[in-house]
Amino acid sequence: MVRRVNILGNGDSAGLFNRGTSGKLLVCNMPPFEITRNEVYATCMVDFKMMKSLMEGHLQLDMYDWILGTRPKIWMEQKGSFYMKYAHLIRGFYTHIPEYVTNNAGNPQQAATNFNCGHMATHYACNKMKADEVHLYGFDSIFDMNLNSFTDLLLEADRSTGNTVRLNNWWRPIWENMFKEFPNTKFVLHHTHSNIKIKLPKNCSVEVN
Repeated sequence: MVRRVNILGNGDSAGLFNRGTSGKLLVCNMPPFEITRNEVYATCMVDFKMMKSLMEGHLQLDMYDWILGTRPKIWMEQKGSFYMKYAHLIRGFYTHIPEYVTNNAGNPQQAATNFNCGHMATHYACNKMKADEVHLYGFDSIFDMNLNSFTDLLLEADRSTGNTVRLNNWWRPIWENMFKEFPNTKFVLHHTHSNIKIKLPKNCSVEVN
């Protein structure tokens, strides 16, 4: 059991996280600023395009241990030499997708798409690390219609208005359900304002910085 887990997203407000904050740190893909290996428990990845970029050498994440979701696991099974090259970095595969994600998606492929990197990192912190507290930084899409991500500077992503609305309509209900799934875990969402766009249960709070 871990007392506190900090999860660093890649949204515009990620800078609210102060290096040296107590607790284990999970990052999503490539963190938005330099963080040393000994500060990071693992980076969490869920996308084929991230695996492709790593394999082609466009990105490097071998400074961290990895926690890989459903699609990276498929990639590793299909790319044996890539898997062997990076196997020593893989802290584990986390392929669990909650039922509330699968039911709303309609099919497993869409469910894996809807369950984004931040969702997976948070669920892993609660389900596998057994965190008492989970602190979320850089998850702007919960507060604003803002899906800007540092990862977009590295990998192409569709951030058109229509796609932003579509993704947020998928992502926000997952957060609501996840907070309810772990009622004994305290969630603290850090942002620049408190005008959150989802309903928070009693185990959640917003800290304005």
